[in-house]
Amino acid sequence: MENNIPENIENKLYKVKYKTDSKCHLNPNNSKCLQCIDKVCTIICPANVYNYNETEKKLTVSYEKCLECGACKLICKNIDWVYPSSGKGVNFKNS
Repeated sequence: MENNIPENIENKLYKVKYKTDSKCHLNPNNSKCLQCIDKVCTIICPANVYNYNETEKKLTVSYEKCLECGACKLICKNIDWVYPSSGKGVNFKNS
């Protein structure tokens, strides 16, 4: 009986892979973030990309975790959101 196990089983089993871009594709307007009361971007993002540090009064962006769902773009008009460079970002596998 022949062994039909793929050479690289990890590539066959993945659901979501990332190729991190060296440049952030999510650029919030920090001066407008200071005026924002609810900080909805920190709640709406399913990947927890946005975190507001109340002490430093600064929004941090962990763009490497972005699923490119666009939820932040829909809920907040103060985020300059573009897709990562070609070949970078998230890659979903059909299940």
